[in-house]
Amino acid sequence: MKCPHCEADNRDRVKFCENCGAAFGSVCLQCGATVLPGKRFCGSCGTALSILNPPLESFTSPQNYTPQYLAERIRGARETLEGERKQVTVLLADLRGSLELLADRDPEEARGILDPVLARMMEAVHRFEGTVNQVMGDGIMALFGAPLGHEDHAVRGCYAALRMQESVSALAEDLRQSYGVSVQIRIGLNSGDVVVRSIGNDLRMDYTAVGQTTHLAGRMEQLAHPGQIFLTEATFRLAEGFIAVKPLGPVPIKGLPSPIPIFELTGPGPIRSRLQRAAARGLTRFVGREIELAELLGATEEALRGHGQVVALVGEPGVGKSRLIYEFTADRLPPEWRVLAV
Repeated sequence: MKCPHCEADNRDRVKFCENCGAAFGSVCLQCGATVLPGKRFCGSCGTALSILNPPLESFTSPQNYTPQYLAERIRGARETLEGERKQVTVLLADLRGSLELLADRDPEEARGILDPVLARMMEAVHRFEGTVNQVMGDGIMALFGAPLGHEDHAVRGCYAALRMQESVSALAEDLRQSYGVSVQIRIGLNSGDVVVRSIGNDLRMDYTAVGQTTHLAGRMEQLAHPGQIFLTEATFRLAEGFIAVKPLGPVPIKGLPSPIPIFELTGPGPIRSRLQRAAARGLTRFVGREIELAELLGATEEALRGHGQVVALVGEPGVGKSRLIYEFTADRLPPEWRVLAV
């Protein structure tokens, strides 16, 4: 095997050049295996490398890195979104000490370190239907709640941040072995309002932040240490119960008259739905659904007799579909039945 850096001949299957010590190959983002130069597919999991290890140029425009299914939804809602005020959660993430890590490296080697990190950041955002609005060299800025609207945008942003840290941490060991570098990222989140001005043909959203929306997200990122996720009280209040946090107390922020409380995101919380959070706080009395409950109980009795049943529950948002299912599964099912929720 010939080294691409010093052109020395090496034995087959070695991971580093025996003459200059340069690392061979890249890292598969699907399984983390080392891939030899010139290969189009990962030898461990069979994934196409052109998909998982995109060139740096593919990070220049949202239309290049946004999954097709999300791009179609954004284009479909573009006309109704422009000029609208939206509440969003802003996520900013970057690679710790990227200048020191990449400054003296060959461009191809630097890409071998940075590209996989950026790709994993983006995957985490897209998994929770956020949009990466900007790639900033060694990091990204993502929005949850616009241009795709979600009532639980703060929860999605927090879950994306957790997945991002987990995914990059899994990649870090392979990068350490291949390139001798320690890779960690830091993440900041804040929630607030923006006014959507326009969405370009390249899917980039032009917006105006209301107040300190993006500024505070940036400050949270800068305050976070490598491997940490910091968020403001605004994001915490919207995601409370869905996430586990460590309160860090009030912290002075440049440009603000007084310190603000910040939190470190440490993991997911015990609550998985808005109804569960409402139940923890105390629900109002359940009334007026006797006919619907009778239908569900009838289907239960038929199932107990060996006749499989499927019930479709259809209704406008806010009429109480989730509450009906909650009440039915809470105390009206046989105790030995297992309830699976998606």
